[in-house]
Amino acid sequence: MEIDKDKHIRKSHNKNALLYHIVCPVGYRRKVINEKIAETLKNICVEIGERFEIHFMEIGDDSDHVHFLVQSVSTMTPKNIVQTIKSITARELFKHHPEIRKMLWGGKFWTSGYYINTVGLYAGAESIQNYVKNQGGNYKKHYSAQARLFEGI
Repeated sequence: MEIDKDKHIRKSHNKNALLYHIVCPVGYRRKVINEKIAETLKNICVEIGERFEIHFMEIGDDSDHVHFLVQSVSTMTPKNIVQTIKSITARELFKHHPEIRKMLWGGKFWTSGYYINTVGLYAGAESIQNYVKNQGGNYKKHYSAQARLFEGI
């Protein structure tokens, strides 16, 4: 994975800037993340970034959940990105910090759920709409709708 000077991922036949904000809660919302565990988590994520096409731009925590800002390629679905991050980090954190198992019964580091949202590298939805509208001088809008939040998660 090559990231060029304008912060896009360049592959042989495409160029993209897909960024995701991912929030993963720790199992049972237990406050298990301390400085030592956060350092291990960071190192695991750096290794994930070297093995998979996932670039970690930022990692932060609030002791019971972790925020990841990641950039990835268009061939990986958001679900695959989250599954990769959660499965590898959980396995490695348990390996490096076996004491965590005592705080999390059931053998799972993360809850089954997560939050994910796309992030604009250069602009939000309104800026993109204005950019499209001003292309070519003959723009005609044929449809418009509001973004929706879907229930059930």
